[in-house]
Amino acid sequence: MKEATKLGFGSLCAKEIKPSVNVPPHILPIYATSSFAFESIDQGIAIFTGKEKGHVYARYGNPTLDAVAEKITRMETSGLDVEAEAIVCSSGMSAIHTLALSLLKPGDKILTQANLYGGTTELFQKVFGALQIEPVFCRLKDLEQVESHLRGDSAIRLIYFETPANPTLECVDIEAIAGLGRQYGVKTMADNTFMTPYFQRPFQFGVDFIIHSTTKFINGHGNCIAGIMLGRDVEFMRTKVWTTMKLSGTNGNPFDAWLVYNGMKTLHVRMDRHQQNATALAEFLDRHPKVERVNYLSLPGHPDHQLALKQMTGFGAMLSFELKDGLAGGSRFMNAVKMGTLAPTLGDIDTLILHPATMSHLNIPREVRLANGITDGLIRVSVGIEDIEDLIADFGQALDV
Repeated sequence: MKEATKLGFGSLCAKEIKPSVNVPPHILPIYATSSFAFESIDQGIAIFTGKEKGHVYARYGNPTLDAVAEKITRMETSGLDVEAEAIVCSSGMSAIHTLALSLLKPGDKILTQANLYGGTTELFQKVFGALQIEPVFCRLKDLEQVESHLRGDSAIRLIYFETPANPTLECVDIEAIAGLGRQYGVKTMADNTFMTPYFQRPFQFGVDFIIHSTTKFINGHGNCIAGIMLGRDVEFMRTKVWTTMKLSGTNGNPFDAWLVYNGMKTLHVRMDRHQQNATALAEFLDRHPKVERVNYLSLPGHPDHQLALKQMTGFGAMLSFELKDGLAGGSRFMNAVKMGTLAPTLGDIDTLILHPATMSHLNIPREVRLANGITDGLIRVSVGIEDIEDLIADFGQALDV
């Protein structure tokens, strides 16, 4: 410090002060730095050549992002004899893109379901299609159809699925799909955004990779955009996937990572309340005369109720319901509801509603939507943690308009 006083005023202004941290902080800091300083050229060489662990440039890695990756990895592998590696990305979509790009090459194909999140379908068709990586759509619930595709087309190198699917809550048998993938030498990737590791852990059933849009329930507060990809092949994640992320610039940023990290601290508490409210709301809607059907996995009448019991420890916050009056009824409801915010997202602590046919699945051909239960009268609900009496009362008045 004595030597610093000899510097000119401009130099004093510009020079970084090295913090003196004698006791570690209780709460994870935001490491808002674009690069990291080496103590010597020797240390720089050792880190760049991989002989020593250390951070170099924030696009390559950052302590705040590392903490998020470590915590989600622990959540997804808790109680399992599984080792995994995770990388935080700028969004759920960038995680899907980065991981799939690391796995596939021109001429390869992705076997997937038609009732995906609309953005994922567009990614596979418009972006990967242009790279000569073709999506092949089939009903992944039909295992004979899945095996027929795998047996008859060696170009299929990846099976990608959501379970429960958005927005019909249709489930895929994770264990069976992972087993077929291993049998035919095809990798499997599960989007676990809806359930989070609290209610479902795909690694338990043999899946190779897991994707999350951490923007949703894992963060839970609607104040950031981020995603994460996890893989059981640690070496592959640390080499091929990390390199793809680094050179594509799909890395997450420390501020959003810090928000995700803090949101995770209440994940278990929030998910319990989400599920409690969603169950009660689903039962109310299921009895309402204006509702044609309700898609929620706790209802014994849902076709995937038993499968959900097998591979999930809870039913989550997401439900959808179809009004008998189609698009007209859906429009009246959405304009009348007060407790549910009309927003093209999910996973916040407050209730969010969306009309898939005109919003999330707008660019999906109508015949494809209808074939997968995404009708003009379908409404998706991300049930929040409000007082359930208020939610039921508000949905009731909106249905009666």
